[in-house]
Amino acid sequence: MSARNSQANKAAARERLRAERERQAKKDKVRRQLVVAGSIVVVLAAAGGIGYGVMQLNKPTAWEAAKSAKVVQPKNTEGENGTTVVIGKPAAKKTLELYEDSRCPICATFEQAVGETVKKDVDAGKYKVKYIGATFIDKSDNGEGSKNALSALGAALNVSPEAFMEYKAALYSAKFHPAERDDKFAKDDYLIEVADTVPALKDNAAFEKAVKDGTYDAWALKMSATFTSSGVEGTPTLKMDGKKVTGEGSDNTPMTVPEYTAAIDKALKG
Repeated sequence: MSARNSQANKAAARERLRAERERQAKKDKVRRQLVVAGSIVVVLAAAGGIGYGVMQLNKPTAWEAAKSAKVVQPKNTEGENGTTVVIGKPAAKKTLELYEDSRCPICATFEQAVGETVKKDVDAGKYKVKYIGATFIDKSDNGEGSKNALSALGAALNVSPEAFMEYKAALYSAKFHPAERDDKFAKDDYLIEVADTVPALKDNAAFEKAVKDGTYDAWALKMSATFTSSGVEGTPTLKMDGKKVTGEGSDNTPMTVPEYTAAIDKALKG
């Protein structure tokens, strides 16, 4: 082989090596660009996920949102925001104020013992009942059942006063009323299950939709505020003509039919 050919071969080899290095450098550059781009996407996705998580954490709960929501008043209500709920015959001269919290175990005891007597008296026109619903147990036991049940009672009241009274009785019944710390009433499905025992509410699509949509949540909060501003400190509390109705010789709500009947007769004469 001549010296010229040897030099030419070496030059060609060097050129091939240079070209190969350039191709490899380009590949490495493209690879680095893809890695950087992918990292940016991951970072952006992570940031987006964190941002979404923060948004979700800062998103108000349904009950927080209900505080500023427009109040939908159930039918069969009166007064500002529909928080005046009076049930009974218009001709009845006296009105019994009934203060209750749906989760209250003593309210359940009262309703199970005396509720049917109250219903009979109201149906007979002996007096009307003004209902004031409370939700203070939700605060003491960190729940939502009192508010949710009160909202569902609003949905029942929208159907009829009779449906409201029957549903209230069902919620307080021995079969369905939970222990105070068992927040079953926070579950819409459970409230609907209880409602299925009331003929006017059973398979009532409008009622069920109102419960699930929280149609009367804002109303329930306004009703609860009415209780808070009343000055009443516990439930159940009964009042007639502004005076507490209590058992004979006691400052407590009458919890048996004989005690209740005697206390009501005395209040009606007052």
